[in-house]
Amino acid sequence: MLARRNFLSGLFAVPLAELLTKRGIAQRTSRGARLTLSVRDFGATGDGTTKDTVAIQKAIDRCGVLGGGEVLFPAGRYLSGAIALRSNTTLRLTENAIIAGSPDFADYPVTQVRWEGKWIPGYVGLIYAIDANQIGITGPGKIIGNVALGGRPTAQNPLRHPALIEFIRCRDIVMDDFSAEYRLMWCIHPTNCENISIRNLTIRTTGGNGDGIDIDSCKHVRIDGCDIATGDDCIAIKSGRGSEAYSLLQTCEDIQITNCTFADSIFACIGIGSETSGGIRNVRIEGCKITHAQTFAIYIKSRVGRGAFIEDITASDLDVSGTVGGFLRCNVLSSGLQDEVPVAGDEGIPTVRNFKFSNIRLQDCPQVADVTGVHSRKPLEGFALTNVTGNCAKGISLANIHNAELRDIRVTGLTGPLVSVVNVTGTGIEGASALAPPKEPAAILAPATSYVLK
Repeated sequence: MLARRNFLSGLFAVPLAELLTKRGIAQRTSRGARLTLSVRDFGATGDGTTKDTVAIQKAIDRCGVLGGGEVLFPAGRYLSGAIALRSNTTLRLTENAIIAGSPDFADYPVTQVRWEGKWIPGYVGLIYAIDANQIGITGPGKIIGNVALGGRPTAQNPLRHPALIEFIRCRDIVMDDFSAEYRLMWCIHPTNCENISIRNLTIRTTGGNGDGIDIDSCKHVRIDGCDIATGDDCIAIKSGRGSEAYSLLQTCEDIQITNCTFADSIFACIGIGSETSGGIRNVRIEGCKITHAQTFAIYIKSRVGRGAFIEDITASDLDVSGTVGGFLRCNVLSSGLQDEVPVAGDEGIPTVRNFKFSNIRLQDCPQVADVTGVHSRKPLEGFALTNVTGNCAKGISLANIHNAELRDIRVTGLTGPLVSVVNVTGTGIEGASALAPPKEPAAILAPATSYVLK
């Protein structure tokens, strides 16, 4: 199994940044833009009360079979159920154009969708695509989900509720310069997609438990210049949980988040995990501003039973204020739901390595960093926290780390020690206070019969 993972990691070692530049995907999309079709010409009313689903889908389907192009939404409010994008098609929402979601679950088809790391039956998104390439949504209009659709699956309604925008197994995706609003469910959820550019979006999912952008087992993702205020994670990065995701090994990797503004009212601004059983690697966060986080600005999370790895996480040039917990938390011992079929033994303990944070400016921060939720049998290999300034109530707590580097930590207002450690090696920890070892969960025993993917 280890040899397989090392081989697969080598396949994706070459960055594909050129595919994700402003010109890269846009040029490939525009080469297929041989026509522009208005949804009005296919019968859409835009009056806000008539369901325009059929007319919109006709325009998209016609655009697709003619080789691709743009489907134009003139000003108006288009009430719609789920609409499916086709390859080589882009939705263009003009100013004062709104796609508003129908309140009726019957208007959203059911298929296999990802929910909390598992593939289950569920409703598709308001705007969705499956196995499509070179697709896009551009503004400056709005996409608004219906609050009646939010919430979690229940015994009475076990189907996963619709996301707002959801792409599954798609490539070459552009989302640019529009606004999105939803509540109580995820706003944007690409799953098993590659080459994604998300630019200049305004996302609002406040007033309930709803993520802004969930990057789920995707590769080569660029998120730039977005303003995201949410009821849950602003951005969540995940790759599935339990033996199902561990067998599939659909790694989430090469994710770059730049020049964004984040505010969260329930959990974290950027959550990495807790669904990590397919592995997460190469996440870079740069030049962002955090204005509120109900827990920590950045929260790296998993649990024993996930297996796989979280590696090469880098964040730099961040302004952080308004956090209830602090700047950084790492808990890979016990965060998130345990899977019904977890990965057993030491193989189920996540491997964590190479976390680097630099040039962090904190304002009224409760804690600089709590990196204590690490298993003693699989310590964090490589952790750097450098050039941190601001005022904080608590300092840095570290446990079970090899090759730590603390440097240029210049914070004021501490009520306790700057650094507290247990089982940590590295530099910058000289004279640190002693810390009690973290409580580790019980070992997960191997099942009587091996897991079979089905």
